[in-house]
Amino acid sequence: MPSPSSLPNISLLSALSPFSPSRAWLTAPHPTLPLLATCSSDKTVRIYSLTTFTLLSTITGGHKRSVRTCAWKPNLKGESVLATGSFDASVGIWRRYDTDDLNPRPVVAPVDFDARDENIDEYDEEEWRFAIVLDGHESEVKSVAWSTGGNLLATCSRDKSVWIWEEVGEDDYETIAVLQEHEGDVKCVAWHPEEELLASASYDDDVRLWREDVDDWGCVGVLRGHESTVWCVQWEGVTPKVYGETGGQEAKGKWMKRREASGPRLLSCSDDMSIRVWRRNPKEKAQQSRLSIIRSGSSEEDWVEEARLPVVHSRPIYSIAWSKRGRIVSTGGDGAIVVYEERWRQASAEAVTDGLGAQPNENDEGKANGESKDNGSEPMDGVTMEGDPTQKANGQERKPIESEPPQQATEWGVVAQIDGAHAVFEVNHVVWAPRRDKGGGSTAEQEDLIITTGDDGVVKVWTLDI
Repeated sequence: MPSPSSLPNISLLSALSPFSPSRAWLTAPHPTLPLLATCSSDKTVRIYSLTTFTLLSTITGGHKRSVRTCAWKPNLKGESVLATGSFDASVGIWRRYDTDDLNPRPVVAPVDFDARDENIDEYDEEEWRFAIVLDGHESEVKSVAWSTGGNLLATCSRDKSVWIWEEVGEDDYETIAVLQEHEGDVKCVAWHPEEELLASASYDDDVRLWREDVDDWGCVGVLRGHESTVWCVQWEGVTPKVYGETGGQEAKGKWMKRREASGPRLLSCSDDMSIRVWRRNPKEKAQQSRLSIIRSGSSEEDWVEEARLPVVHSRPIYSIAWSKRGRIVSTGGDGAIVVYEERWRQASAEAVTDGLGAQPNENDEGKANGESKDNGSEPMDGVTMEGDPTQKANGQERKPIESEPPQQATEWGVVAQIDGAHAVFEVNHVVWAPRRDKGGGSTAEQEDLIITTGDDGVVKVWTLDI
């Protein structure tokens, strides 16, 4: 791996202004408009322009404690809807009518929704209005996420539960599932980009996958392998992107065919300072290996640990994000920002008999029977996705999957890194966003920006010079 000094630059473009006077937790880019929503410990959500990097409005009064998380509802026209989660155990839904003017003049004065009953008529309809509070969690809400279709909202909490809400009418939400199989604080939830499949990460070191079966939601499996708290999970985009040239078109073709059958991969990061990529085994493969694994009746899918990204961080990794261009960015307690890229491995088509995974040898895949290697050490317990979370790898004979390759087709490497992104402060969140300050071009053509949110209350916008 090249030294950090020889890597491409991560350059500071701007810090959002003015910034929060207290810890900032997370920043969410609007799915279509050049807007950013930042939630912080001062009980507010700040809305910034992604073109001028200035504050447009401040939403306050909806929560009694820190606003920990927020998410924009997708697939809306003419209106923006924002979900917020707070340490006061509540979830808020906020609405704003959009205008053709994507760069309104800055509005720094707070919008106080405590007074909404007395003087709601005084607010211009372009401003944010409080819609509804969703109550049910018994402790801090740590993450909220909308499904791709926008009809479902997932929330998770320190109370060890995951809730799924369905919008049944305007400002009317119904609880359709309360999932309580995690044994610790649930840190993050994320929806599959094409399916109603939900991933959750927890203090219990596990990642769980949830899906509706007939009329009930249930756990379809557990991804085990992390040795400490899993802070974040993120899905790959619908269209994969691998960089560089492959040594053989046959290997590339097989990799793409398998990726099409498996669908988007899942990414997880942990207090153990590792970042792992998980891949679903196509259903027909799962059926062929059914006799070699232990299953419970609720397990419907098989997932394996496909790769581990290079170890760079020296402290817990709090946040990861997967860009539409296929790059991954991570950040955490050490204040570093690291960008990774997946490249075709230079190998002949004969050597790469099946283009499936990413890292050979030191980062072998977790197997469907629960076995995995960790830098040549003893197999780790339960690096697998199974319906039975008590299944262990130790003492089990290895059952190779039919499609397991002797040589992997791709590998992950570090392409950019910067230390001390927020000086001495921890960085709580990182996300990709399309660059909007230059104007022109479609979103797909615009370069990616990196947005980081820190304990110093500052949100920073970075460019990646690759």
